[in-house]
Amino acid sequence: MGDIKSSRYTFGHRFLHPKKIKLSGPGQYLSALREAWVIADIDERKRLMEKQMAEAVGRINGSVLSDPELADIVTHLIEYPATILGRFEDRFLELPREVLVTAMREHQRYFAVVDPDNRVMPYFLAVNNTLAKDMDLVKRGHERVLKARLEDARFFFKTDLRLSPDEMTDRLKDVLFQADLGSVYDKVSRVRTVSAGLADRLRLDAETAKSLDRAAWLSKSDLVSHMVNEFPKLQGIMGRIYARSAGEAEVVAQAIEDHYRPVYSGGRLPETFAGALLSIAEKIDTICGCFLIGLIPSGASDPYALRRQGIGLLQTVIENALAVSVNELVRMGLSSFADIEPHTPFEEAFGQIAAFLMQRLSHILESEGASRDAVSATLAVSENDALPIVAEKARSLERLKAEPEFETLALGFKRVVNIIRKADPADTESASVDPTRFEYEAETVLFDRFNAIRDKVKQLLEAGEIDEAFTAVSTLRTAVDRFFDDVLVMTENPAVRRNRLALLNQISRLFALLADFSRIST
Repeated sequence: MGDIKSSRYTFGHRFLHPKKIKLSGPGQYLSALREAWVIADIDERKRLMEKQMAEAVGRINGSVLSDPELADIVTHLIEYPATILGRFEDRFLELPREVLVTAMREHQRYFAVVDPDNRVMPYFLAVNNTLAKDMDLVKRGHERVLKARLEDARFFFKTDLRLSPDEMTDRLKDVLFQADLGSVYDKVSRVRTVSAGLADRLRLDAETAKSLDRAAWLSKSDLVSHMVNEFPKLQGIMGRIYARSAGEAEVVAQAIEDHYRPVYSGGRLPETFAGALLSIAEKIDTICGCFLIGLIPSGASDPYALRRQGIGLLQTVIENALAVSVNELVRMGLSSFADIEPHTPFEEAFGQIAAFLMQRLSHILESEGASRDAVSATLAVSENDALPIVAEKARSLERLKAEPEFETLALGFKRVVNIIRKADPADTESASVDPTRFEYEAETVLFDRFNAIRDKVKQLLEAGEIDEAFTAVSTLRTAVDRFFDDVLVMTENPAVRRNRLALLNQISRLFALLADFSRIST
C-alpha cells in the first residue's frame, strides 16, 4: 500500500525496545512483540491493565470505580500498561463526587478509587504507556497535574455557589439557544408552559405541580456555571447539586438532573416522576421549535438530535404510563410558540411532528419485538390514544398473531374493512342498522353478536385491559365468516345494501378502536 512494503520485520515499544525485530513466522508475532514490551492482543492488554489496577488499589483496601468506557479508551491508548497509584489531598474530598471523578477522567484519563462503602478515596490510578526508571518521579508528576485540575475545580465550585439558582436562571437571558427560537431563558419559559399543560392534563395535585414548575424554572440554571463551562458533561448534575445546596426540595433538585435523560440512545430514563414530566416538556419543546423553523432531520443530518430526543420522550411517557397521546403532546409543544414567526405554518408543522413521533414510536415497538405489520396496524388508528395504550395494543396484537386461528380471523376482519373503504360513500352514510331488513339468519347472528360485545370492548379498553379487548373482538370471527359465506353485501336492493353496509361499518369502527386489520399481512 503506497510506498510501504511487507517484510519479516516489525518494531516493539518505541522507548523500551526501539530495535527492529525479525519474525521467523506468523505464529511468532504476538510473543515477539510481548517480549518487546508491546501487548498486541487488545483483550490481553486490557486484562493486564485491570490486574495491575486491582493489585494497586488492593493495597489500600479500595477498588476501581467501574468505568468500562474509560477502560476501553485507555486500553487503546497504550501498548504496555504501567499502572501508578497516586494520591491527592484530603481537602479536595469536599468537592462533589461527580466533580472529582469527572476532573480525573475527562482531562487526565485517570481512574477514581472508592472504598468498600463506594465513597471516593483520595487516590487515583494513572496508566502509563512506558516503564520509567523512577516511577515515583512519574507518580509525583501525575499528582502535581491532578492537583492543579482539582484546584481549578474547587475554585469553580466555590465561585458558582456565590450565585443562587434563581440568579443563574436570570443570566440565561444572555445565552442563545437558537437564533430563531431565542435565548435559553425563552426556552425555560416555554418548558414551564408545557409543564403546566402536562400537570393540568394529568390532573396533578397542587404541590406536585408547584414542584414541577420550580424544577422547570431552574432546569437550565447550571448552564451559566463555571463548572459546566469547564465540564459540559456535568450539565444537569451540577444543577441538581447547586439546587440542593441552595435548599431546594429534593424532588426539584433531582428533576433538574433527570430532565436531560436519556442522554444517549438506550441510556437511563428519568428516575423521578417530576423528572420524567420535565424531560417530556423539554424534549417536545425542542422538537416542535426545530420543526417550526425548518430544522427537520434528514438523512444523517440531525444537529439537534431530534430522533434521539423523540425516542427518549416516547419511552419516558410509556415507561411512566402517562395518559397522553402524540397529538396532545404536539399541541402542548406548539402552544408555547405563539409569539414566533414560523418558517412552517403551524398546521403543517403539527402534521410533520406527529408523523415524526409516530415513526419513532414504530421504531421503539419493533425493537421490542412487535412485527412491522402489527405496529403499522396499531399506529394507523392511534394518534389520539394514550401512548402506553398504543404500545400495549401493538404487543397484544402481536400475541394474538401467534394464535393458530389468527390468519382466518384477520382475513375476515380485513374483508370487513376493505368493503367499507371501497363502497360508495352514499351507501355508508347511514349509521343505524334496521334488523327488520335482514333477509338471512347470518345477518341477525352477526348483529346480535356485535351488540353483545361492543360495550364490553369499550369498557375493557377504558380499563386498559387490552388483551381481553382483543379476545372479545376475536369472538366475532365465526359470525363474520358465516356472514360472508351466506350474504351478498352489494345486493341490487339499495335499502338492503345500505343496511348491510351500516352493519359492517359499525363493526369496522369497533375494529378501529384496536387496529387497522387491513394492514395485517396474511
